Amino acid sequence: MPLDSPKDPKIAAKADLDPQNFALANCIRALAIDAVNAANSGHPGAPMGMADAATVLFRNHLKFDAKNPDWPDRDRFVLSNGHASMLLYSLLHLTGYEDMTLEQVRNFRQWGSITAGHPEYGHAKGIETTTGPLGQGLATAVGMALAERRLAAEFGDDLVDHHTYVFVGDGCLQEGIGQEAISLAGHLGLGKMIVLYDDNDITIDGPTSISFSEDIPARFAACGWHVQKCDGHDGKALDAAIVAAKAETGKPSLIAMKTVIGFGSPNKAGSYSVHGSPLGKDEATLTREAIGWPHEAFVIPEELLAEWRKIGTRGAKDREAWEARLKDRSADVRAEFERRLTGTLPEAYEDALKAARDSLFAEPKKAATRKASQMALEPLTAALPEMIGGSADLTGSNLTRVKAVDSQYTRQAPGRYIGYGVREFGMAAAMNGINLHGGFIAYGGTFLVFSDYARNAIRLSALMGVGSIYVMTHDSIGLGEDGPTHQPIEHLASLRAIPNLTVLRPADTVETLEAWDIAIRNRHIPSLLALSRQDVPQLRLDAGGENLTAKGAYVIRQFGEGRDVTLIATGTEVQLAVQAAETLHGQGLNVAVVSMPSWELFDAQPEDYRKATLGDAPRIAVEAAGKFGWTRYVAAEDDVIGMTGFGASAPIDRLYQEFGITADAIVARAKAVTDK
Repeated sequence: MPLDSPKDPKIAAKADLDPQNFALANCIRALAIDAVNAANSGHPGAPMGMADAATVLFRNHLKFDAKNPDWPDRDRFVLSNGHASMLLYSLLHLTGYEDMTLEQVRNFRQWGSITAGHPEYGHAKGIETTTGPLGQGLATAVGMALAERRLAAEFGDDLVDHHTYVFVGDGCLQEGIGQEAISLAGHLGLGKMIVLYDDNDITIDGPTSISFSEDIPARFAACGWHVQKCDGHDGKALDAAIVAAKAETGKPSLIAMKTVIGFGSPNKAGSYSVHGSPLGKDEATLTREAIGWPHEAFVIPEELLAEWRKIGTRGAKDREAWEARLKDRSADVRAEFERRLTGTLPEAYEDALKAARDSLFAEPKKAATRKASQMALEPLTAALPEMIGGSADLTGSNLTRVKAVDSQYTRQAPGRYIGYGVREFGMAAAMNGINLHGGFIAYGGTFLVFSDYARNAIRLSALMGVGSIYVMTHDSIGLGEDGPTHQPIEHLASLRAIPNLTVLRPADTVETLEAWDIAIRNRHIPSLLALSRQDVPQLRLDAGGENLTAKGAYVIRQFGEGRDVTLIATGTEVQLAVQAAETLHGQGLNVAVVSMPSWELFDAQPEDYRKATLGDAPRIAVEAAGKFGWTRYVAAEDDVIGMTGFGASAPIDRLYQEFGITADAIVARAKAVTDK
């Protein structure tokens, strides 16, 4: 291979361990150095340090076909330490992914390129998930491994049999979500999950010794993982470790690789200065000499590139054999498998939805919206085998478990219900991984107040356009005696601020069923259902086929001709608005009550519809949450009946009375704004 002898004797010693692997790895190092220098921005150190391991993985083990990057039975590769993005972009370019051209690599971190500073799902083929917020890639990969195991149980390992590989750094393991992921994967025995740990002793602030000193292999072992250690620059040792990890089917595997960050750089290797800054022209030249790379920037010798392209096609025979096995399956199994992977809903879903809707109008129900959610899930999960549920140790409160998903996911059998434990962040990230894997619609529950724990994974689902469904119950001071630690105040406003997230706060059983229909159909927009602990009456009584919740807001009651005032409310407070409207109408005012289950869906409606729904009369908003944001719909915060501070511990009725969220308060404000 066209490689000069490394001038540095220590580097030469590493190269001699596996010369061919070293030569191929230098292609990654060179592209990472050149792209970061060209952008004058980025992280060259980790790609340089992990290049040997990545080469062994892609060359000898990873099951993929660069010409068919969406092949369902490919292995998944997740770069959890996403700042090392040039490692992934280099691999995709070298192995022949069509969209990852050399021009894209040259335009690293530039406007309009697919080579963002951190890998972005959907920007380029081969990026399985967005990474960058450390630890989330690891937790998302747990979801992918969960999905692989469940799908294999349904369709057989002749169609579903692949590994999930994850590269992680020290930061991923310092983040709390890293431990949540490690613990859950070990508990469930996810034997096809293999983590390669870049143990380079460096953080942004300096050596890891200033903040991080635990025995990482021992921590993994304590959580039930198969653990190995090896030299991260010895290709043969790395290969043997991956072989052993793949043979350990009962436990997830950790390979702790001792590496040098910025490997090859004479003056920066092994230091924090190479973590997040370009090497610069002079140091890049010295590094080329040190590793024996005589080529100009962005030049990959033909012989080396040809070898990488062979690696990119190595999985083609496996893919073709898989396609033949799929073709040999019966037509109904093949159709169902393909339906699941494309996300198409079956005809049975529409029938189940209609039957559930008809039953609500035939026999109206008074129920908490968390209970209404469970009522909706019963028929919908029965019609959709792809729905896989769970809860962060609050199943009896969230009411997320129903008959169709009553089989527990265990290390012995991968059922349809996952006990995530008290791991809200890990749960949300794993749900993203399940949905990214394909074949499933994942939902999971916790209290709305604990959405703070899960928030960054919720944000990533919105950023990626992944339709995870977050079931958040106990949505207001209405949860009562548990008090202000558990009563969400600012949460709805903060969640509504996340772009591309649909927040739904339904008012009754009908709106809750409609909210679930929206969430299930939205495979590219995550949905968050904010559900009540307390009972509410069914306000929608007139049967009709239209999903009014999908409009975001609509007139649910009209008292009199025209309008003197409009009352806008969400969730449990819609009933209060209706009560107040009845009183006001009895006193001579014409009142419209608008139920607004989703700001996002309403704002997406045509302007004429929004104007007609809100009307020209003075408006009052009612919501048992913080007032922030409501002035987009009403004139001033004084026109919002809501919370101005934290809640308290007391029975529900007393709390609503003390905080002034009552029908009487709405009536008083309505009279003030109408001067009547």
